[in-house]
Amino acid sequence: MKVVAFNGSPKREGNTYEALNLTLAELASQGIETELIHVGAQQIAECTACGMCAKNRDECCVLTGDDVNLWIQKMKEADGILFGSPTHFSGISSKMKSFMDRAFYVSGNNGGLFRHKVGAPVIAVRRSGGVPAYDMINRYLLYSEMLVPGANYWNVIHGAVPGEAGQDAEGSQTLQILGRNMAWLLQVVEEGKKTIPAPEPVKKVRMNFIR
Repeated sequence: MKVVAFNGSPKREGNTYEALNLTLAELASQGIETELIHVGAQQIAECTACGMCAKNRDECCVLTGDDVNLWIQKMKEADGILFGSPTHFSGISSKMKSFMDRAFYVSGNNGGLFRHKVGAPVIAVRRSGGVPAYDMINRYLLYSEMLVPGANYWNVIHGAVPGEAGQDAEGSQTLQILGRNMAWLLQVVEEGKKTIPAPEPVKKVRMNFIR
């Protein structure tokens, strides 16, 4: 099994990186392959709501110049996905949002590429606003019928300058427990597939409030 993690921080090895690695280390200790990708290093175009991913249905976004389409395929191939972000004004980073908007739009318009994959948010914050950012990522996951493991608190770790996150003992423990629970859920899902069929996907009913 494999888990791919995305670091949405502009800092390559800041507190978001450290937070993700706490969870990834637990997964690796259970024999799960891991990969960490730095989303924040690129200029990522935002979704333009052009609808071409729905028209083409080729599992791609028509926007080019970044690695979003490569990352979509990595997510499709993975068993589990971690989404890490710093907290900017009580939300996720702009690059992380642009990436997730496009990736999840493509997924939804191509039969649900991430349906029943195990996924979780990991948030780094200086002081407050981490929980709204955590909730923001969860909305993408739950909307896409992903399976979300929990921990013994929200997946938020505190630190200002790079390296401080490791001093948050409770936050560190939370992310380690997340890794253990994610590893267990991945194994449960894998074993369950052998005997219990997944629910069949259904076509989404769409209803606008203004007619």
